[in-house]
Formats: sequence, C-alpha cells, structure tokens
Amino acid sequence: MKNIKMNKNWVEDYQKVSAIADDTEVLLEFFREGEVKESELEAQFSKAEDAVADLEFKSTLDTKEDSLSCLLEINAGAGGTESCDWSEMLLRMYTMWAEKSGYKVRLLNEVRGDVAGIKSVEIEIEGDYTYGHLKGENGVHRLVRISPFNAQGKRQTSFASVFVHPLVDDTIEVTINPADIEWDTFRASGAGGQHVNKTESAVRVRHLPSGVVVECQQERSQHLNREKALTMLKSRLYELELQKQYAERDSVEAGKTKIEWGAQIRSYVLDDRRVKDHRSNYSTNKTDAVLDGDIDAFLKAYLMLGT
Repeated sequence: MKNIKMNKNWVEDYQKVSAIADDTEVLLEFFREGEVKESELEAQFSKAEDAVADLEFKSTLDTKEDSLSCLLEINAGAGGTESCDWSEMLLRMYTMWAEKSGYKVRLLNEVRGDVAGIKSVEIEIEGDYTYGHLKGENGVHRLVRISPFNAQGKRQTSFASVFVHPLVDDTIEVTINPADIEWDTFRASGAGGQHVNKTESAVRVRHLPSGVVVECQQERSQHLNREKALTMLKSRLYELELQKQYAERDSVEAGKTKIEWGAQIRSYVLDDRRVKDHRSNYSTNKTDAVLDGDIDAFLKAYLMLGT
C-alpha cells in the first residue's frame, strides 16, 4: 500500500505539472492574438517554471532510503552555554520546518545544558521523504552573533553538529545478533513528576561490534523504550552501511556525504543578517525566517548540486 501511494503521488505530481504547462501554452496563443496582457503570460510562465523546478528537485530523491522518515541528532560543540543555546535554536528550527511541512515530530532523548539550552537531543521526524530532504544537513553548523550571555556584548562564535539518519521501516531488514548488544536502564530526566524519580524507564543499548550507543526515554514504559531504542539502533547501523556505499561513489557524491567537525557546512551570521551554505553558496539575509524553519531553499540548493 505504501508503494502504491508513493507511485500514485508521482503520477499526480506529473499530471499537475503537465496541466500547468498546457495552460501556459494556451495563454501564449491568447497573448499572440492580443486577448491577454504580457504580465498575465509572465505570471503563468513563472508558475510553470516553479512547478517544473519543484518536480525536478523531487526527482533527486531517488534512492531507497530517501523516502524514509528520519532521526535527527544535534550535539553542542565547544563553547559551553553559548553552544548549548545554539543547539536549542537548531532544534526549534528543524521542529518548525517539520511542522510547517506537515510532518510529525517526537522527542526521543534530550540532555539539557547546565545553564541554558541543550547539550544533545535526538528527535524523530515522521513523514514521506523526510530523510531525503534533510540528509544534506549532516555536518557542523556555525553561529555568529552578539552574545546574550556576555555582559560586554561581545561577538561570539558557536558550533553544533547535526546528524541525520534514515529511520528503517519494515521494507528494510537489519539483523542484529542479541549477543552483540548490551542493555542499561536509568531514570529518565525532564518532565514526568514522581514517575521520573521512582522508575528506571529510560534505556541505553550498546552495539558491541560497531560501538554505536543509543538512548531512549520517550515513553513511560521501559518495554516501549526498548522497542524504540532497537529501531533507533537499526537505523544507525543501516546508515553506517549506506556510508560505506557512498564512499565508493564519485568525488562529488563523496564530498556531499562527508561529515567533519570543524568544517562547517553553513554559517548563520545574525548581526550581519546573513545565512550562507558553504557547499552550494546559496545565501539569504532573512535570518529570522531561516531560524523559524524556512530552510527549503537551502535543502533544494544542496540536493541539486549533483544534477
């Protein structure tokens, strides 16, 4: 049913673009006969151009994992409170993007900062093609601003890393040997009242061969958290296998999937009102809109690099 739905969406998208192109041709004939203004024709042409560009962009999401939901992880870099606050700003940005796009967001694990913000957080973004859209967000994000935490009002630079993993579903089989994993339980942090303080419902699972560790404290039940943690672990292991495959591609593709701390993929310079992606060179001065989740232009510019 899922495959039928996805194929149906492709056909519907094509039919919509085809209809817009046909309307543009008809309007062109009317213009030649003097029945419509040039401004009307230009507006229709612009609409057709945008529709074709959107479909071309969607066609870049053509690998099996692109259609999956995703896990998004944010970790604060060096810089204490500043970096923790920047991590929370990024969490808000991605959450607002997901909600505006009609996707569901679930908080899976969170470690709060000592003073403000978050040291690390992991969320699940559920929806078709969320991994395909966000896979280019892997890497270091750099913030430059006048610090609200500095009494002298100095300009401060902060870093946070973002990792996006495809969320495996029942169409992808990842086999884990029970002997290769270790489980720990601990008390969840955050809201929850007496339940949080009295029960060890949060879980941590460690995959011994790869060294991958995941935690989950989303649910009140330890059993449900174990199920979710196992799904998260499978997603991480699946992505590790994907990265091995990516490493064998040509230099452009290999460059696009490379993740390095200290080599930022995007800079957010708030006092100069500028956000720039260092891979696609796309930039905008609408910093407030970007931090409110308006990042589609950045996602498209990156994904269109290899086309």
